[in-house]
Amino acid sequence: MKDTEYNGWTNYETWAVNLWMTNDESSDTASRELAAECYADAEANQYSTREEVAILGLADRLRNEADEGNPCEESNNVYTDLMRAALSEVCWYEIAKSLMDDIEKEGETEEEEETA
Repeated sequence: MKDTEYNGWTNYETWAVNLWMTNDESSDTASRELAAECYADAEANQYSTREEVAILGLADRLRNEADEGNPCEESNNVYTDLMRAALSEVCWYEIAKSLMDDIEKEGETEEEEETA
């Protein structure tokens, strides 16, 4: 198995998507607002903390938004296949965790803060 880590991220694809999501003020703000929304909506369960539930939810939403916003999706050609392949390599959980780590978590209890 080859080492694909890139600039501290799992791979180039994850790094590139994160860069584009956080590189300018408007996209960074939108990404962090989405993270805060996912945290506000999350509830701990018997298996996961509130933050873990929020990260998983955020990762799903980010992946879905990328799929829905893919300009190649309506085409059937090599570029569409390459775009899908690249997006399938993105570690959405890693991006979601990074975003979640950077937001204010209102309503977080001291016990949740210690385990986060």
